[in-house]
Amino acid sequence: MPHGFGTTGRYGTQKVERCMMNIDLQIQKPLRELVYLELKHKILTGEIQARTRLMEIDLAERMNVSRTPIREAIRELATDGLVVIEPRRGAYVSDISIQNMLDIFEVREDLEGLAAGLAAQRITEEEKLALSKMHRLYEMAVEARDKEEIVEYDEKFHNFIVRCSRNNVLIELSRQVQELSMRFRYLYYDDGTVFERIPKEHKHVMEAIVAGDAEKARREAEAHIKDLKQFIIGLDKVTR
Repeated sequence: MPHGFGTTGRYGTQKVERCMMNIDLQIQKPLRELVYLELKHKILTGEIQARTRLMEIDLAERMNVSRTPIREAIRELATDGLVVIEPRRGAYVSDISIQNMLDIFEVREDLEGLAAGLAAQRITEEEKLALSKMHRLYEMAVEARDKEEIVEYDEKFHNFIVRCSRNNVLIELSRQVQELSMRFRYLYYDDGTVFERIPKEHKHVMEAIVAGDAEKARREAEAHIKDLKQFIIGLDKVTR
């Protein structure tokens, strides 16, 4: 039986129960949206693992809501590709396939290369300081081996560079791709060798952007994603 929500596996029952939110019905957002966002977050972060069956009654009890917003949220998650609904079997969290990861990183390579190049041309002096500070917070998280903070600052570092591109279409496309990448961040940060490589790669990207070298910034950003792709290819070889 795969470990996941409601199991005693890696993200065991006590932690899941402790982390499940108690929704405040006074919040202005629609209840369906709150439930959707909460379940989505738990799937993306791996708290609810792949192949875990999503039981409406169980989720409704844990989240202190009726089954209707749970059912609506599950349908929306299925549209996102995060949940699979099978007739007579119910809803399950979708698998994380190697090919799916590679597809996403192929897109990231081009998007983040473009973003870094544009950021090098358009970043402000204030933003340069903010980027440097963000990189240092990421390094500190790596030094502490704090996985939650590592993932958080990794995502913030990449998203900040994209915002500095000042290209709204690129920002929106990157937001979608980064969201899909969240599940994989938790996966590849389980490997100790990643801790050694990524801070240096981030530093190279940051330095090129701060220096205003658009071509180098693009190359470094693309090289960073290519390195992650090679790591994923290595995972595929191990699992065969």
